[in-house]
Amino acid sequence: MTTSDKNASAATRGTLAALACFLFWGVIPVYWKQMQGIAATELIAHRIVWSLVFLGAVLAVRRDVGAVRTALTDPRQLGLTLLSGSLLTVNWLVYVWAVNHGHVIESSLGYFLVPLFNVALGFLVLHERLRPLQWLAVSCAAGGVALLLFGLGRLPWIALTLAGSWGCYSLMRRRSPLGSLDGLAVETLLLAPAAVAFLLWRQHTGTGALGRVDLATHGFVLSAGWVTAIPLILFAYGARRIRFTTLGLLQYLSPTVQFLVGLLVYHEVFDAARGRAYGFIWCGLVLYTADSLWAQRRLLRAAVSGQ
Repeated sequence: MTTSDKNASAATRGTLAALACFLFWGVIPVYWKQMQGIAATELIAHRIVWSLVFLGAVLAVRRDVGAVRTALTDPRQLGLTLLSGSLLTVNWLVYVWAVNHGHVIESSLGYFLVPLFNVALGFLVLHERLRPLQWLAVSCAAGGVALLLFGLGRLPWIALTLAGSWGCYSLMRRRSPLGSLDGLAVETLLLAPAAVAFLLWRQHTGTGALGRVDLATHGFVLSAGWVTAIPLILFAYGARRIRFTTLGLLQYLSPTVQFLVGLLVYHEVFDAARGRAYGFIWCGLVLYTADSLWAQRRLLRAAVSGQ
């Protein structure tokens, strides 16, 4: 097999892994809906604990704990990781609460907003210069949020919290030397004591789920670790093997599937007012995607001409 054939094969495997990851994240509301009777706070505590157990097993099998050990001995890294883990916990908590209270469509909007929020964050925090189409894309998204505010009489706080917490989390992870699995392992390790204490308190007060729900629900609760970690493993595998632009385009698959699940499976409300607002936000995403593709093409041309 030639080098080009090997590269093509690796890209194909990477694309399939990324597709599986984003499809998994797209249908995940169905999983959380099976545990509607359990408080979102308890579900997230279980997610932290069982994710740590699963990730610990993965790292033990790989015999690769060097990065985790280094992070645990660096006070600055510990502080940054604790902050990123707290942001991730907020994101998880709002998402699970929203799904189990009938807001799957608004949750999908949060993840549609993430790329545009990242552009705005880059401008405000990293002082990156925005290109004209990026300005237009962010303006369209802001217009869509304004329409939701005036049309519904309230801010879409679920979508904004999800986009904001995930965008800030991504910014923190960007500054971390840890990979996705190592980073999540350290984050869950730091948060696990509080999660375990909370679960023990719930059990002590008679409000905990374990031992008080049916066998199927026990299975769903205890599977939170691999449900969290497996798509991350697929994402990490795909991200190393396909172009960043391709990965950026595939990321829209997850909120699109979530949107369809909310609309077609759970029959959530999507009226004309929401349609107009989402239309503005989707136009912003089209402009953002077009700008990203053109920027990537210019870089490729510059690289070719410089050879």
